[in-house]
Amino acid sequence: MELHLIRHPRPAVTPGTCYGRSDLPLAEPPNALAYALKRLLPEDFALYASPLQRARLLAEALGTPRIDPRLQEIDFGEWEGRSFAEIGGAIDAWAEDPLGFRAPGGESPSEMAARANQAFAAIQARHGAQTVVIVAHGGPLRAIAGGL
Repeated sequence: MELHLIRHPRPAVTPGTCYGRSDLPLAEPPNALAYALKRLLPEDFALYASPLQRARLLAEALGTPRIDPRLQEIDFGEWEGRSFAEIGGAIDAWAEDPLGFRAPGGESPSEMAARANQAFAAIQARHGAQTVVIVAHGGPLRAIAGGL
């Protein structure tokens, strides 16, 4: 399988804000980026995307994606939309256990990686040797790349 992993463009969010599963709009339309990417991609590929609009809109500019919710970014629970300054020292617990820590009401990086890798396993089973493009988020894409 030839695999292309593409992270979404910059979202419209205040710097210093914690976001993961939040469905943020893009800071700029994805058309110019999609045009540049299309020149680098093969003509024929299976296209997958996270349902969050910052990934989905770029994928839609590339073609007709299959939407898979398992490709969403990590859920930071009660931290979503809060500033890192507001979260404060609570973030130190994450540094102590970077894979197992779970923000209140959220999921751990290990849980996020497991669901992203489940999605990728299903994609591999479905497409075999076909070229695949996945438009998603940094966390799930790193998990998939690390599992290759």
